[in-house]
Amino acid sequence: MNSDPLFDFSVDKENKTVYMTREFNADLELVWEAWTTAELLDQWWGPKPFVTKTKVMNFEVGGRRFFAMVSPDGQERWFVQKYTAISPKTNFKTYNTFADADENRELPGSDWDYTFSEQNGTTKVSITVYNESFARMERMIEMGAIQGCAAQFENLDELLATLSQK
Repeated sequence: MNSDPLFDFSVDKENKTVYMTREFNADLELVWEAWTTAELLDQWWGPKPFVTKTKVMNFEVGGRRFFAMVSPDGQERWFVQKYTAISPKTNFKTYNTFADADENRELPGSDWDYTFSEQNGTTKVSITVYNESFARMERMIEMGAIQGCAAQFENLDELLATLSQK
């Protein structure tokens, strides 16, 4: 197991694409479950002190996750992820948009491609985010995507450590 997990974040402005890679000290099955189960996602998604609440999650092709990140003062920022492809325990793809509390989507959105692989008890998650517009990519970065992802991945590390002990 890796004591200092890899985290790489890069931006290709010309192609409106963000790339992230993160390693987790847990087996593939547990990491996959943490990314695909609402109850687990709500425990780690989003940087502290924000919390996440999932209103709807149907993890199947054509299904969706409708969720909010909630600030300490109760402000909600809603998102919709539509699942466009799923290859169990190796890959899933989503189309993501910001939304309001009634699930009215704010376009343009972005296509997310999550790939999972395991080697020697370490699971690597590689994420490619293609944004439909440069403005949306800039908004994502301005909202703190780099810092937010780093923080939420640390939350996931903590959750995986707890789940591994059970």
